[in-house]
Amino acid sequence: MDCLFCKIIAGEIPGKKVYEDENVYAFEDINPQTPVHILFVPKEHISAASEINSENSKYVAHIFEAIAKVAAQKGLKDGFRVVTNCGEHGCQSVKHLHFHLLGGQQLTEKMN
Repeated sequence: MDCLFCKIIAGEIPGKKVYEDENVYAFEDINPQTPVHILFVPKEHISAASEINSENSKYVAHIFEAIAKVAAQKGLKDGFRVVTNCGEHGCQSVKHLHFHLLGGQQLTEKMN
């Protein structure tokens, strides 16, 4: 499979790992938008949020458990944002479901 995130998970491409368990891999974004900007991906390849179904939604639930753990470890006690992009109009640049954890500063309400 020619998926950037699958290659990062497999160790074929370097990434700054922040968290890993049997279902989730998390690493620092190479172009951080906030002081804390971490990507969380399921180890199971799911191409986008539009592909989540009853068979693979357990990975998404587990990702949110991992996000809560890492947010606490990073000291994001005053809050954070979790974002996923889906499809071309949603600006999804890598076709592997991923969630951005953004924090470490006061965020604005504007999302674009």
